[in-house]
Amino acid sequence: MSLQQLWLMCLNYPSQVVNGLALFLGLAGGWLLLATRLREQRAQARLLLDGELAALEEAGLGGDVRSERLNRFFYAFGAASLLAALLLSWLSTGLQAAAPL
Repeated sequence: MSLQQLWLMCLNYPSQVVNGLALFLGLAGGWLLLATRLREQRAQARLLLDGELAALEEAGLGGDVRSERLNRFFYAFGAASLLAALLLSWLSTGLQAAAPL
């Protein structure tokens, strides 16, 4: 398929192109949220096995501040990408194909 044919398909079906972008953003955001949650669970399990979790809770410390900040960023970025995917999908319903030349 040549680049010209690909461009014509994008012009003829703009809603599908935008929906494809929304699908990509949704998959990437969902994967990021899932990977962050798994990373948190593994870190907690590692601390529990080392016996450090009880000592941290007694001292009133929640854990590593940098890791918590990074996890918050990943959660916010994943949620923002899911929201962007939802908005793109919603906005693509109003797109129409370009008029033929």
